[in-house]
Amino acid sequence: MSETIHVPALARVEGEGGLYIGVKDGSVKEIRVDIYEPPRFFEGFLRGRFLQDVPDITARICGICPVAYQMSAVRALENALGVSTSREVRELRNLFYCGEWIESHVLHIFMLQGPDLTGHESALSLAAVAPDVVKTALRMKKIGNQLLKVIGGRSVHPVNTCVGGFYSWPDATELRALIPELEWGLAEAIKAVAWAKDLPYPELEVDYEFVAMHRTDEYAILDGDILSSRQGVLPEADFETHYLEQHVQRSNALHSYTAEGKPYLVGPLARLNLNHATLGELASRALKEAGIQLPLRNPYKSLLARAIETVEVFERAIRLIGAYAPTGLSTLDLTLKAGSGAAGSEAPRGLLYHRYQLDANGLVEVAKIVPPTAQNLGRMEADLWLMAPQLLAMPHEEATLTAEHLLRAYDPCISCATHFLKLKVYDAEG
Repeated sequence: MSETIHVPALARVEGEGGLYIGVKDGSVKEIRVDIYEPPRFFEGFLRGRFLQDVPDITARICGICPVAYQMSAVRALENALGVSTSREVRELRNLFYCGEWIESHVLHIFMLQGPDLTGHESALSLAAVAPDVVKTALRMKKIGNQLLKVIGGRSVHPVNTCVGGFYSWPDATELRALIPELEWGLAEAIKAVAWAKDLPYPELEVDYEFVAMHRTDEYAILDGDILSSRQGVLPEADFETHYLEQHVQRSNALHSYTAEGKPYLVGPLARLNLNHATLGELASRALKEAGIQLPLRNPYKSLLARAIETVEVFERAIRLIGAYAPTGLSTLDLTLKAGSGAAGSEAPRGLLYHRYQLDANGLVEVAKIVPPTAQNLGRMEADLWLMAPQLLAMPHEEATLTAEHLLRAYDPCISCATHFLKLKVYDAEG
């Protein structure tokens, strides 16, 4: 492998960053995932804003998963006020989240990581030889977008979410009109699991600490406790006691570690390994029929976990729409008071944690947001260290693609841009 590998702009991830591998005397001495995008200061400019402004502002953090930011935000703010929403609101939020998972998971499976595993440089080259695969993926993704639009008012940065519920109930007729497409999508999602299980995943087994939201009665997406494969069940309000953010000089994104200073993993692998017992009937059957042996510890097989989860959310969306019959007001009549509250939910890429402190007028005094990609950055670097001997033994182009693929398997959401990686291998003394 030559001394320098340079990828100036890698598509198929969200954001901009760089990877640097330092080599001395034939061995790797340094690995850094550098995030050089300017900081966006959301936590700073939320201070002084009224609590009902927060869902609309935080939705702008990401164009792929705005619902995740809204759901963690409204739940944390409701906890700060000490209020609980109705069962109807919770189920509609759950359905709302299904739409986001559908569009995000399908995008990643077929358009982002899928081309890596099928030997294509992009979804466009995949479409040239398998147009039906890409057309099916686009139709599946569109179903998720339609669900977001009906509930949220629009598919990108939806505007119907508020602290206490929704500004209005979506039209039941419009929701039920989506059921035929959802049923078609469910059938295609089941086929996608069978397709995904036979893909040529690179070999890499890692002893992860898995961390995800957890419930005993359903596959956790919207709410629950926090479950760690090593620490057990933790209340979501205790998240910051066990998982700490650190600033690293090379990055404008914070890195997260356990209180013991170890990296950990959030996202599809963590969720499936920890929560597979609560999958719905069809997702459980797809998991069993695919012959998938848990736990999955190969980061490349995040795609396989996403495929199982895609069955789960199609199945759940159909059930929730079938039961949709809201009564009463769509939102609570809030009484403002000072307080602090925290909450987590499962963005498509992993656990997303918010904490807010409010004054007596409902103005934000403190905001803390811990996105899933920030939690996984330390783990990405640790995985690259494990792969370093393989990279050094590979030809230049193969090493580049292998490193890119590993990071892309995480589906990192560094920002809403489309370029991520500059990979450079250099001599540590020069």
